[in-house]
Amino acid sequence: MTATPEPTRMAAHTHGPLTGVRVVELAGIGPGPFAAMLLADLGADVVRVDRPGGAGLAIDPAYDLTNRNKRSVLIDLKTEQGVVQVLDLVERADILIEGYRPGVAERLGVGPAECLARNPQLVYGRMTGWGQDGPLAERAGHDLSYIAVTGTLGMIGKPDEPPVAPANILGDYAGGSLYLVIGVLAALQHARTGTGRGQVVDAAIVDGASHLSTMIHAMMAAGGWQDRRGSNLLDGGCPFYGTYETADGEYMAVAPLEQQFYREFIGLLGVEGEVPARKDFARWGELREAIAAQFKTRTRDQWTLVFEGSDACVAPVLSLREAPAHPHLAARGTFVDHLGVVQPAPAPRFSATPGAVRTGPALPGADTEAVARDWGVPGLRTSAAPS
Repeated sequence: MTATPEPTRMAAHTHGPLTGVRVVELAGIGPGPFAAMLLADLGADVVRVDRPGGAGLAIDPAYDLTNRNKRSVLIDLKTEQGVVQVLDLVERADILIEGYRPGVAERLGVGPAECLARNPQLVYGRMTGWGQDGPLAERAGHDLSYIAVTGTLGMIGKPDEPPVAPANILGDYAGGSLYLVIGVLAALQHARTGTGRGQVVDAAIVDGASHLSTMIHAMMAAGGWQDRRGSNLLDGGCPFYGTYETADGEYMAVAPLEQQFYREFIGLLGVEGEVPARKDFARWGELREAIAAQFKTRTRDQWTLVFEGSDACVAPVLSLREAPAHPHLAARGTFVDHLGVVQPAPAPRFSATPGAVRTGPALPGADTEAVARDWGVPGLRTSAAPS
């Protein structure tokens, strides 16, 4: 790897445990940009390589929060000059992230072979749904396609209704982005303290989403989990682990799994001595109906006051717009207002090297001059604008 003076490497970002780590992100959509945002939130200097014409969701780039804390250069990878520019960045980077279908990066000339030849210590992170190999590797798909075949989608919902799509959080972000981040950071540790050699990280949503269900597979093997949704302790099958509608059409989340918490829940709900025993599985339907009927007698806000300060494990179900105002989240600063946009704050938290939302979403090509200067790639100055 071509070394640059430490002050220059550190100058761009001074917050977070990954300060000084350089990341090249080849623009895409979904889990790749989110993974790069997470690295940027932790202090890494993430340079997003945008392409003329754009490569993202059809939203104003100024509101694409997954590009916060990053910098952007505009490069046309379909040109020879563009490939040279990306490889010049790669030579000075620690991590590269791409989310193309298998073989696309190789055809463009920025695959693992070319990049590792320029920078043997590089961690080359690949983010896909199906993975780099297997019968479906080259097929199109989206979050829902990937979690469908892993069994995780089939777990969600009521037993007599279709499975419920959990937005794209379970697949794209939990099974995809987070596993990519874990992988590239583990590989970076290996490159820096092990052999000194980089490697390729193959992060597939089907792998990550399957891995997330490890505990459920263990319970199923032990006979403690039925292989059908809405029939188990943690999937809504249990009457004291689920959601209940209130008098105003809102919902409360109920989760007092332990006996002592359940006892407090029943007492505060006002049905103690009037409902079947919680271990009387044959009467769980009756128990559910009694709990549901009681919740319908008050509004969500009224029930929130009833359970406030208790260990009954009951919480109001809030909307995305309501969540930032919740007293606990507000006290912790779980959401921040940056440049007039309310958004989740960086997570997790660090006592010595706290992260922060430093900049808004990187606009395509807006940081070309600064990156050219900081990374020592002067050729970017004259060739990063769209033709």
